[in-house]
Amino acid sequence: MSLLEIKNLTVSFDTVSGPFRAVDGVDLNVDGREILSIVGESGSGKSVAMLALMGLLPDTASVTADVMRFDGKDLLTMSDRDKRSIIGRDIAMIFQEPMSSLNPCFTVGFQIGEMLKRHTRLGRTERKARAIELMQAVGIPSPEQRLSAYPHQLSGGMSQRVMIAMSASCRPKLLIADEPTTALDVTIQAQILDLLRDLCAEFDMALVLITHDMGVVAQMAHRVQVQYAGQKVEEQSVEDLFSDPHHPYTAALLSALPERATGRGHLPSIPGVVPGQFDRPPGCLFEPRCAYATASCRSSAHRQGPELGHALCNHPLINGAPADGTQAREITV
Repeated sequence: MSLLEIKNLTVSFDTVSGPFRAVDGVDLNVDGREILSIVGESGSGKSVAMLALMGLLPDTASVTADVMRFDGKDLLTMSDRDKRSIIGRDIAMIFQEPMSSLNPCFTVGFQIGEMLKRHTRLGRTERKARAIELMQAVGIPSPEQRLSAYPHQLSGGMSQRVMIAMSASCRPKLLIADEPTTALDVTIQAQILDLLRDLCAEFDMALVLITHDMGVVAQMAHRVQVQYAGQKVEEQSVEDLFSDPHHPYTAALLSALPERATGRGHLPSIPGVVPGQFDRPPGCLFEPRCAYATASCRSSAHRQGPELGHALCNHPLINGAPADGTQAREITV
């Protein structure tokens, strides 16, 4: 049985111009001790889907799902009190911007202690000792002194380590890391990724890694889920996805990797942008940017398949070309 199972998750936001669907019928499964990476450009609904699971979206958001189950418990029918006992303890999240996620008015020691106070029965002295142990475990030097530091007194990498310490404080079964290496230099990025991998092994913890960096995916993930414009377009093991992408969007992401551009005149890119509220095409959402799009891709019937909302593609790629032999069209920015 999956540790986390989500089916047909939809998230819409009320705006002055009408509802905007940021997540459109997404399915997601995570097994125990598995590292699942969710990839896609900004605006693909990666973070929103996980914030919906955590219950951290604003009142303007409307969340629906056919199934949302964690560790055998139905999150859809669970009371708010029972859900609060799970969120933060069994499911924890590392947010995208550590400098803005930590409260600037309190020391990092106080904030780690509050996490332990909420979800454990440790006394004050025990919480302090545990906070020091956690900060030492995530590689923060002189942890006793750092307990009294405020977030603005820490570097970006140090702040990220504090966030990881807070998230791992209760030994969660599932950790969600939202762009954990954003705005960090390459050396610190590698250290943070190594730390997350070590914590997964030490705590028998599953990890959902949200990123747009395919290099991070190749280094960390067991399985990859690709999202585009709020829809899941592909899901494969990391080895199969890199060797045999099934969706043109996935293939375009991989072709844009610098290491795959050796000998080319320029680095390939994907023209255009992710469609927003008012420019969503009637058929495949990737069609305006796809080199393999045909007339059927532009038809609304293209989105009425048996897995509506999963952005089915009529042209799975085989050796870089559509299976039906259709010639790629030229697309320019």
